[in-house]
Amino acid sequence: MVGGPSLAGLCPLTTLRTPRLELRRWQASDADGFAAMNSDPEVMRWLPSALTRKESDQLMTQIDDGFASRGFGVWAAERRDDGAFLGFVGLNVPRWELPFWACVEVAWRLSRAAWGFGYATEGAREALRFGFEDVGLERIRSWTVPENRRSLAVMDRLGMTRLGEFDHPALPDGHALRRHVHMVLERTDWQAAR
Repeated sequence: MVGGPSLAGLCPLTTLRTPRLELRRWQASDADGFAAMNSDPEVMRWLPSALTRKESDQLMTQIDDGFASRGFGVWAAERRDDGAFLGFVGLNVPRWELPFWACVEVAWRLSRAAWGFGYATEGAREALRFGFEDVGLERIRSWTVPENRRSLAVMDRLGMTRLGEFDHPALPDGHALRRHVHMVLERTDWQAAR
């Protein structure tokens, strides 16, 4: 793909399916939709900044590298009925040294056109299942800024418990988005709720 991320060496991985979504390996054809989503100021509102095309392509490569090294990551989310690229949902190992290092987070980012349909919750539930059943994780975390009510609502629907707040180490003192809410789901709680 000219000007896009290299997907060479992408390891085979499990494709996850829900009633409406396919969480699958990334394809070069996802790059344009991914870049459009990452440059949308509303989608990126609770993140430090929108991404340039180059930054978006680099992020796709980092996601690829995560799958190659760990065998899991954030999958490209595709709507099953029409094949539309919606964004990503999956499991991520953060690059920063967080107060609760080391950890795996359940994460999602969807294009604005995909908001309000329950896709984040549906995909994240399947990612949690994969993390607990297939990877064997004992706990999975998530976090966001306190003002991000949409993501906090998803975390609540997933059965996550609020552990408190922390200052995100990737953001400087005084940054408007530095304070984050920390949520967790323990394997035992996930099993009990099934």
